Amino acid sequence: MKSKAIFLTAALSLAPLAASAADASPTHLPVPPRPGVTVAPPFSAAVWAGNTLYISGMTDGGAALGGTPGDAAKRVLDSLKRAVEAGGLTMDDLTWVQVFSSDLADYQAFNDLYRTYFKGPLPARAYLGVDHLLGNARFEIMGIAARRPK
Repeated sequence: MKSKAIFLTAALSLAPLAASAADASPTHLPVPPRPGVTVAPPFSAAVWAGNTLYISGMTDGGAALGGTPGDAAKRVLDSLKRAVEAGGLTMDDLTWVQVFSSDLADYQAFNDLYRTYFKGPLPARAYLGVDHLLGNARFEIMGIAARRPK
């Protein structure tokens, strides 16, 4: 009987959260236009679902922009930061980041710069080596951020 009371109390306390999450329809943030690109990509830059912002994968711009691994890391991290800020959040609101790298030798160069984008605790993260990225990019990054309760 005691376990039923605990379950009922927990269910009732979570009910308002479930209702508010169910009522909120996703808000899609468009991919910003780029010079020379006339067709919008087939995805949103980010999507709000409740208090969670899901940020699409973005690359460093690829081989056409060149530069060092640090230059590519800066471009991709700046893009992630712009997407997070477009959602009204900061990099410290990120809870999960996934990085794809076409060369695992770039791991340290990426990390050296990555740390500078955060003031507080770092988000959970995966850093994955891949054979090839679109446009011969060095990095692709995506993330999840959450609005903090007030």
